[in-house]
Amino acid sequence: MEMNTFSWIEIPVLNMTRAITFYEKVLEIKIDLKDFGDVKMGWFPSKGEAYGATGTLIQNNNYKPSENGALVYFASQDLQKELDNVEEAGGKILKEKTQISPDHGYMAVILDTEGNRVALNSRS
Repeated sequence: MEMNTFSWIEIPVLNMTRAITFYEKVLEIKIDLKDFGDVKMGWFPSKGEAYGATGTLIQNNNYKPSENGALVYFASQDLQKELDNVEEAGGKILKEKTQISPDHGYMAVILDTEGNRVALNSRS
C-alpha cells in the first residue's frame, strides 16, 4: 500500500484550554479533548480518507513547546483566512503569506499561544 511519510503529528502545549481556543479560532474547526490522566490530547478533526495526516495537541511533562523544532504545516484553501485570525486568537505572525513557487503555492509561519512555531500552506 502506498503511504505518505507522515501518519500522525503531536503538537506540545502547556495549557490545553488556551491551545484549543487558539487553534479552533484560527483554523475554524472543533478540537476533541481527550483526558488520559497524566496526558491530555486535543484531537484535530479527521476527514477520513482525505489527503494528509491528522494529529493532536498534547499536554504532558515529556512534551515541551518549541520555536526551534520540526515545522508542522496546516493545509488550507487560502491561508490568508487563517492568518487573519492569528493575532486576535493570541498568536503572532512570524512570516506573512509568501509564495513558495507557482507549483507549490503559499506559506506563512506563526507562533501559537504555547510557544510553538507552526506554518500554514495553501495553493492560493
